[in-house]
Amino acid sequence: MGIPITPIWELRDIIVEAGATDIYKCYQCGKCASVCPWYQTEAVNFSTYKFPLAAQLGRIASSEDKEALSREVEEVYRCVGCEACVEQCPQGVNIPNILRAVRRILVDYGSYPDTLKPVVSKIHNVGNPLGEPQEKRADWARDLAIPFFQSDMEFLYFPGCFPAYDPRLRKVASSVAKILKKADVSFGILGEKEWCCGEAIRRAGAEKIFQEAARANISAFKEAGVKKIAVTSPHCFTTFKNEYPELGGNFEVLHTTQLLDQLIKEGRLKLKKPNQLNKLNELREPNDSPTQQLNNSIKVVYHDPCTLGRQNGIYEEPRDVLRSIPGLELVEIENFSRQFALCCGGGSGGLWLDWPKGERMADARVQQALDTGAEILAVACPYCLQMFEDSVKTMNLDLQVMDVSELLAEAL
Repeated sequence: MGIPITPIWELRDIIVEAGATDIYKCYQCGKCASVCPWYQTEAVNFSTYKFPLAAQLGRIASSEDKEALSREVEEVYRCVGCEACVEQCPQGVNIPNILRAVRRILVDYGSYPDTLKPVVSKIHNVGNPLGEPQEKRADWARDLAIPFFQSDMEFLYFPGCFPAYDPRLRKVASSVAKILKKADVSFGILGEKEWCCGEAIRRAGAEKIFQEAARANISAFKEAGVKKIAVTSPHCFTTFKNEYPELGGNFEVLHTTQLLDQLIKEGRLKLKKPNQLNKLNELREPNDSPTQQLNNSIKVVYHDPCTLGRQNGIYEEPRDVLRSIPGLELVEIENFSRQFALCCGGGSGGLWLDWPKGERMADARVQQALDTGAEILAVACPYCLQMFEDSVKTMNLDLQVMDVSELLAEAL
């Protein structure tokens, strides 16, 4: 079942009330379509500019035919919320917000992708999208002697769901913790008292569960006396910083790349050439260019996460961290860097949607990174790391994907 048959004006008003306040500002110029990341995939024709007009006409996910409705819902959930369209729109129309409003209505009627339903259910039941027990949320820190947060500590470190549970991404949380300890930063964790930040499910349309998760975190933070939060995920960052204040949660929030850059510039970290770079040098072919053999540096390209970059304007801090690491040569993806960066495809629920080969924007982004000649693709987002590692594996490429914090931790 989609959105029930309703008079056009009534459905339009319902969509506007759900958050689609920009639908009247669009004049169909089409600039949004040219910067949408789906434009970089050969198999998809995704005309983003059609949604504001369709919302005005009450013609979104309203088909009475089951197959047609399924296709319409898939189109609504194809948007990954990267906001490249917002960046380029002369009227500032926020199409992701329009689609989020439609998704809220679809979720209320249970008419949203089946792959997202367990995610929403798991966050509601156990506080994280992986369905893992809350009591195991601090297991990643067990061997690191990280204390639980006390009110006299400067920072709460909030690793996020995937870095807390996923075996690969736990390495990112561990790297951040080791760096903070090395710099003598006063910090702790909340462990099982933490819930998912809720950003992904809010963008997927599950507003009620988002507010449930947000209120649980806000309550836990306030009870513990938290004032400053350092986060690994840009999705946690933007939610804590920009959306929790709506619900009374006002905290100072730093993404880990901001904090790490600050620690380096304050002279609290002494860096050397990372072991990982020495290993890569050993694997190089004998016929590498003389210049490359002489300077013995490793090329690294940084990918700007949409949520950290376009949505929060954090572009230079991650790059400054990478530039500070001996033995790294930072290169850029021409024409697709900073505010023009191509999305990994993991946002707004995309992490859990299974797009077929030819419809994976992460593949296109990995190829862009490879074309720079880089040997390491550096990221600052758990979603990006997961999406890119999957693409590297399926494309059978010789490219390492590492979080900025992992590279920095190896340079200590």
